[in-house]
Amino acid sequence: MNIEEFIPMLIEKAFEMRAFSYTPYSNFKVGAALLTKKGTVYGGCNIENAAYGPSNCAERTAFFKAVSEGEREFAAIAIVGGSEDGVKDFCAPCGVCRQVMAEFCDPDEFMIILAKSSDEYIKYSLKELLPLGFSSKNLK
Repeated sequence: MNIEEFIPMLIEKAFEMRAFSYTPYSNFKVGAALLTKKGTVYGGCNIENAAYGPSNCAERTAFFKAVSEGEREFAAIAIVGGSEDGVKDFCAPCGVCRQVMAEFCDPDEFMIILAKSSDEYIKYSLKELLPLGFSSKNLK
């Protein structure tokens, strides 16, 4: 699979998902588009809660939707985030989301795309963003 071919579509989907964010407290809207190795795309948005702890990030929303439908192999995720005024900076996944990615993704191969627009984005491997990640290999 050539992930590069999917990048524009993933970024567009992440922006679409951002519109569904439920963020009455932070007003910081995040959208994500997760690509499986089969080529299926799952979208996610962040969902806040007045108690804060039950809130969920866009990346985890996308992963949990995919996993709940039987997906287990992932190639890439695009993430966009910013205030209600728009996306002005790159939005990296939080530590909890990186750990969820580590559960399901090859750290050397899984690509994380942070975008400001379809023309302005940067790419990282999961290993670059979580260099000493904890995984099931640590439990063996």
